[in-house]
Amino acid sequence: MPEKDTYDSIVIGSGPNGLAAAVTLARSGKSVVVFDAKDRAGGGVRSQELTLPGFVHDVGSAIFPMAASSPFFSSLPLLDYGLEWIYPPASVAHPFDDGTAAVLYRSLDKTLENLGADARAYERLVSPFVASWNDLAEGILKGPAFSRFTLNLVHFGLLALWPVSLLARCCFRTEKARSLFAGLAAHSILPLSHPFTSAFALVMAMTAHNPGWPIPKGGSQNLALALENCLESMGGEMVTAFPVKSMDDLPQCSEAFFDLTPRQILTLAGRRLPETYCRRLARYRYGPGAFKIDWALDGPIPWKARECAQAGTVHLGGTFEEIALSERQAWRGIPPERPFVLCAQQSLFDHTRAPENRHTAWAYCHVPNGSRFDMIERIEGQIERFAPGFRDRILSCHVMNPHDLETFDANFVGGDIAGGAQDWRQLFTRPIVSLNPYAMPVEGWYICSSSTPPGAGVHGMCGYNAAMHALRKG
Repeated sequence: MPEKDTYDSIVIGSGPNGLAAAVTLARSGKSVVVFDAKDRAGGGVRSQELTLPGFVHDVGSAIFPMAASSPFFSSLPLLDYGLEWIYPPASVAHPFDDGTAAVLYRSLDKTLENLGADARAYERLVSPFVASWNDLAEGILKGPAFSRFTLNLVHFGLLALWPVSLLARCCFRTEKARSLFAGLAAHSILPLSHPFTSAFALVMAMTAHNPGWPIPKGGSQNLALALENCLESMGGEMVTAFPVKSMDDLPQCSEAFFDLTPRQILTLAGRRLPETYCRRLARYRYGPGAFKIDWALDGPIPWKARECAQAGTVHLGGTFEEIALSERQAWRGIPPERPFVLCAQQSLFDHTRAPENRHTAWAYCHVPNGSRFDMIERIEGQIERFAPGFRDRILSCHVMNPHDLETFDANFVGGDIAGGAQDWRQLFTRPIVSLNPYAMPVEGWYICSSSTPPGAGVHGMCGYNAAMHALRKG
């Protein structure tokens, strides 16, 4: 239970964005309390033994391309609060049927050695952004209200507008480089023919080199725990196992921040909101869901391409055309026959994740929102395709379909892990068209979830931006 009857600020939901809002407010001197329905803070950033004793699995997020360089996270001494980042030598590998792989190493020079005929094209496209990523991140993640425009940001914006299906074909000559770029763009959870999919590919490529795609030692829960420790060191409070059914359940406050998507906000607070605003929130669209599997293994995944063992993340989809078809099918309501699979192998680099000589693996693919179709065979088939003998190493597995993911975290509506569709209609207008998308039409109320700009990703910037708008107003 909360310690006091009155607070300056209340935050509902303790995902990275809710915790970021709370820390930002507490750092400014406000009294803050965070409520979460679950017994641990973190939202989708949690870890537990899902399969067998001693095997630690990331239930939601696992790899954090945006976290280490996020303007919010980089402003905190999270190491002092218990977080240790581990950087695999390669951020991502993309294997092919011939036993080779395209690999993005943290070292840009080593990456160029791996890309063959398209090395110079990749260098021309990506290296200017890699060198200035920390500054560029300010403009991309903070938005125009808290950042300044630069020529590099304009350069990025002009390329970001393109569908990756055009940019990859214009920039690269080889199928391997195009397929690699398709896999990066598929993090958008959009058909690759959509505008702005190049933005996702470019950001994924930049962060692959600067600073890399890290994993939290001991499990992703340690990121949430570090934020919680940081909040409490500033005098903030965390109240877990407290499902908020009504705003009347909460202490008095001057400000309320909702780390929730529009659907949960309407359920919780709709009767206090103007009818026109509720209608606009009700039109908010959710995108494809995810189907996720965790495995306990008796050895590492036996990749045909040995370079894959150096990467924390492996993209399994084969050619550009295969990946494009998979993402298009999920968007159109069809369970992909050969899904694009995002696979993480944390235990190769973090020996706290599994017993000695044992390993964990984590993977998901995109499926229609709310789908009940069983994708186990299709996902495992894609891994077996590039790692023959994988199935023989499975000791146990744990499966989460879109319904299970929503049960785990209510913000994953229909399994949508992005907080809503990120197409051109909603990328900049989440959750509604507004000059201040965080502010709600009730004095002191703000949305701070990934349903606001800059959208999906563990970066904390939706919460940070919402808190900064409130502080600026105050």
